[in-house]
Amino acid sequence: MRCWKSLNKDRGEVGGGGRVDGLLWYKDLGNHACGEFSMAVVQANNLLEDSSQIESGPLSSHESAPPHGTFVGIYDGHGGPETSRFIADNLFRHLKKFATEQQGVSVDVIRKAYSTTEEGFLSLVRKKWASKPQIASVGSCCLAGIICSGILYVANVGDSRAVLGRIKKGIREVMALQMSSEHNASIESVREELRSLHPDDSRIVVLKNKVWRVKGIIQVSRSIGDAYLKDAEFNCEPLLARFRLPEPFHKSILSPEPSVGTHKLSQEDQFLIFASDGLWEHMSNQEAVDIVHCSPRNGIARKLVKIALKEAAKKREMRYSDLKKIERGIRRHFHDDITVIVLFLDSTLMSTSHCHSPVLSLRGSGYPVARQS
Repeated sequence: MRCWKSLNKDRGEVGGGGRVDGLLWYKDLGNHACGEFSMAVVQANNLLEDSSQIESGPLSSHESAPPHGTFVGIYDGHGGPETSRFIADNLFRHLKKFATEQQGVSVDVIRKAYSTTEEGFLSLVRKKWASKPQIASVGSCCLAGIICSGILYVANVGDSRAVLGRIKKGIREVMALQMSSEHNASIESVREELRSLHPDDSRIVVLKNKVWRVKGIIQVSRSIGDAYLKDAEFNCEPLLARFRLPEPFHKSILSPEPSVGTHKLSQEDQFLIFASDGLWEHMSNQEAVDIVHCSPRNGIARKLVKIALKEAAKKREMRYSDLKKIERGIRRHFHDDITVIVLFLDSTLMSTSHCHSPVLSLRGSGYPVARQS
């Protein structure tokens, strides 16, 4: 196993086919159960807080004809990498367990996988609270996409995003359809939801430096982790003062409950873009699908990341070549960690639930080393 820090020191092939160029990790093109994919991650924080994965093959452990498909996860961590890495280690494992028990993938299976992952991380926080109280302030957004038997399932907590590129018959342009619901206090409906859930708390959302934040601290209203805003036992010393609320609370402030949607894929559906909010800060849904539609598949995730970085540099009136020279940690002042996975959809493969699809297990952060067979 090689950690991300060591990967930054070299270039070239890594693990199961990923490559590294400075702070950029990428897999330009590979195969999944329903087509091809491209993947890229760029680091901005001192420790990479994004984790991601793509899993292809059996989606349950049934001995007789288990359903095959593709699982994609984008885990945008905050406060540290612990939660996003925990999700990468556990969410898909729980999904397969519950899919085996219920003999297939369903919305209920996905919700159970999220809930069990959340419970597991909060148990870890409780175990480490005395020796490492900081872990109570670590959390992660969690975006997951599952394709099985021609059905797309998209589950999300936080503000990562999944966008579908669709081409209508007789129309050359590609349409961008957002497949995920976002949970960020900058969205008025999210603020209304929080106020309705906490009618006695006049400061459940606070406008601070022109940014809406839950309790004046965090932008997302749903997450995995963030134990300090879910259980009052973790909102006290020795937790750092900036995370401690002045008044006690008796009801969880943030929610781990995912928004889950389903979509029957058709021949018009060409590709999916899954990305952390670091990408969407710099381009719209339509801009992203236009870039994918008009570009070669090979290296398209890396291209989206680079376009976002160029836009970040432009906003700070600097050249992209100069931005690339800035070290991790300091780089966070210019852009966030960015993770992008583009799934291309082959309609002849999507409708097949039992097939000899490629078996793939790839992590997009260099943690741990990717495995592929």
